[in-house]
Amino acid sequence: MRVAEFTLPATSATIEGGSPTHLDGHSPLYTQIADILRNRILQGAYQPNEQMPSESELMAAFDVSRITVRQALGNLQSEGLIFRIPGKGTFVSSPRAFQDLGSLQGFGTAMRELGYETHSKVLSVRTIVPPQHVRDRLASSGRVTELRRLRFLNRAPISLDVSYLPSAIGQRVAKADLANRDVFAVLENDCQIALGHADLQMCSILATDELRRMLSLEEGAPILFIERVIHTSDGAPLEYEELYYRGDAFQFKVRVERQAVDAVS
Repeated sequence: MRVAEFTLPATSATIEGGSPTHLDGHSPLYTQIADILRNRILQGAYQPNEQMPSESELMAAFDVSRITVRQALGNLQSEGLIFRIPGKGTFVSSPRAFQDLGSLQGFGTAMRELGYETHSKVLSVRTIVPPQHVRDRLASSGRVTELRRLRFLNRAPISLDVSYLPSAIGQRVAKADLANRDVFAVLENDCQIALGHADLQMCSILATDELRRMLSLEEGAPILFIERVIHTSDGAPLEYEELYYRGDAFQFKVRVERQAVDAVS
């Protein structure tokens, strides 16, 4: 793995000999160092998975203390731009794709709108008697179609999606071109079912051996696990999904509005 070469940026001329806590009296020195390193990462001077200069090299380049360097690196780590491997050093993170949870949108559609290449591989389609937790989510004990797909982003595996649909609807969905179409689009356009809202919950889990193999993960890698129930426009549960996303390559975002609070008299 190549180590990033470090030369002191032109803007750091003002850093040399400066205060250990402030550059020009307006912002902390570690913040300005983080800004310089951030710009280098975003501009491609440091490539994904490339090893960053060591703390000692950064201390010498900026003429600052170790604690200042660690504060700067801590900022970048909290932003997800770098990650640390104990005993090996600090590395540049691969850029993460994201999806907005504020809208009910298929993965493929959302990613293509952001300029990503995406497709799916159908792993299996089968009609089963659903396990109890699926019955509970769909409020039905009837047979269901289980659809397992491996999703790809820019030709790299990004998630395993397991969907459960009422059998009659699921069999129609399974006949569609699911390598290039979202289930949402098939439900709305082919099945003429109006979708309404989704209930979801998420947590972080460790990748199983199966997920590690499918998603090309190392042992102990994190998985973002999402349970989602899709409802029709009249509120009836239609589809239950279990989604397993690579924790190192994908993230979700949502905008939350503050509710108006009546003034206290």
